[in-house]
Amino acid sequence: MTAPRVLLPVAGARQTAAGLGRALRAHRLAAVLTVVAFVTSAGFGLLAPLVLGGLVDDTLDGAGTETLPRTVVLLVVSAVGAGLALTAGVVLMSRVAESVLAGLREQVVTRALRLRSTEAEATGSGDLLSRVGDDVSVVTQAIGSTVPQVVQAGAVTVVTLGGIFGLDWRLGLAGLLALPVYVHGVRWYLPRSAPMYAAERRALGERAQALVGAMSGADTLRAYRAEADHVNRVNARSAEARDISIDVFHLLTRFGGSMNRAELVALSAILVTGYWLVDAGAITVGAATAAAWFFHRLFGPLGTLMMTFDSIQSAGASLARLVGVIDMPLPAEPASPARPRDAAVSIAGVSHAYDDGPLVLHGVSLDIEPGERVALVGATGAGKTTLASVVAGQLAASAGTVRVGGVTQDDLGDRGLRRQVALVSQDVHVFAGTLGADARLGRPDATDDEVLTALDRVGATGWVSALPDGLETVVGEGGRDLTAPQAQQLALARLVLVDPPVVILDEATAEAGSAGAHDLEAAAAAAVEGRTSLVVAHRLTQAATADRVVVMEAGRVVEQGTHDELVALDGGRYARLWRAWSDT
Repeated sequence: MTAPRVLLPVAGARQTAAGLGRALRAHRLAAVLTVVAFVTSAGFGLLAPLVLGGLVDDTLDGAGTETLPRTVVLLVVSAVGAGLALTAGVVLMSRVAESVLAGLREQVVTRALRLRSTEAEATGSGDLLSRVGDDVSVVTQAIGSTVPQVVQAGAVTVVTLGGIFGLDWRLGLAGLLALPVYVHGVRWYLPRSAPMYAAERRALGERAQALVGAMSGADTLRAYRAEADHVNRVNARSAEARDISIDVFHLLTRFGGSMNRAELVALSAILVTGYWLVDAGAITVGAATAAAWFFHRLFGPLGTLMMTFDSIQSAGASLARLVGVIDMPLPAEPASPARPRDAAVSIAGVSHAYDDGPLVLHGVSLDIEPGERVALVGATGAGKTTLASVVAGQLAASAGTVRVGGVTQDDLGDRGLRRQVALVSQDVHVFAGTLGADARLGRPDATDDEVLTALDRVGATGWVSALPDGLETVVGEGGRDLTAPQAQQLALARLVLVDPPVVILDEATAEAGSAGAHDLEAAAAAAVEGRTSLVVAHRLTQAATADRVVVMEAGRVVEQGTHDELVALDGGRYARLWRAWSDT
């Protein structure tokens, strides 16, 4: 039975606000100037209703056309000033927003790359992909369009309400009658919508996990004719996400109706109050007209503020998921990391189980001398890769300890362990970029000569020299495709450049194929020469050249010795494996 997936953490409201605050702190000046620009634009926007209200009063007083030039000039100044200030605000907001978004994206990717293998396996790739894909996209859209609209609308609302109060405080109070209706609508909407948006983002993450799981295991599903079950699972996750989205839209529609009622109440109150004040001689008809225009001018901004709750809520849920990843605590590092005395590896009583499953390693103990090359062999499921992952620090042992140079992994810390032990598996990735940059992945300061020397050591000089631009040749996505053996040689060259004292090769030559097996095995042997190495042997020819062969079965070490010693054992497991291998 597959263990249930554990989703990555989601930040709470206070934690999310703190994360956003940290991101904005580096752009405080630009953020303040953005608000000033939007407020200035809103201030210029007040000029037009005041001018038109004055025109009404002039008309009622019997004025002629002599006031028209002044009116036209003021209207032009209002339009141009508001437009210029709004443009400046949008430009500044875009710069701040994109900078903040870039910082958040980098932090998410950086923290995601520091996930331990245990964390990645527990959560699955779908949830993480959903966060760096879907959630970043949602926040990007909000920052690019919704946030500028909200800031602008907020500035217009505050400045315009101030203008209404400036005409007469009673008109301002009349306008505020909309507030209880708005508050009631928001209080009704928020408690219902927030859980829905969080559920929507969670459902999208689960849908992504189902899709990724089905696609990554497509060949196996077809082989066992299990496609229908996984298609049904994807359909169920998609239907759940769809139903939640429909419920959210229905909720938003009802919320829009409450906004229309608030506008009706407040505008009616302003008109009635204005009529009463004009009748009492407290204000002019032009002032009452300007107040009505002021509030009518708020329909758009208030509608934006209310209706963007849809995007803001969704973006908030996505931002909480991003901050949840960013704020995940890094592995604890020892205050004073110990230094290994040498490159010896000692494995003492190591057991391991995945989640709540049965043990796949049973008290394994093994000592590897400095510079010794040990090959792990055994049938599939014997525990070879699990043991290699525990030694590399990719998995935490359920019991037992692993020491490097007499120092435990905990005392080394995550960084110290990475400097001491390097893992190369059969699943290597060629990153998009130049070949030189790809080779320098673990050591960015390596010179071209050092990179070429490392590539030559693993036998890659032939195909590298044939490239049109040498180390500057673009490889990976959008560039030249490397064959599986070439990609593996590139990974081994990275290893040579990093120069760790202990190396784990987890079937690192498995992708060579029979034709390139000899060359890639020679490359691996050259890469680990002089280092302590633990090799998960895909081919027994790798074991034959090792200093010692360790045979595993059902998570236990059942034999060990040199190749010749084990082959000479009548009825031994390795001897049987070797004979079967030699006969093929």
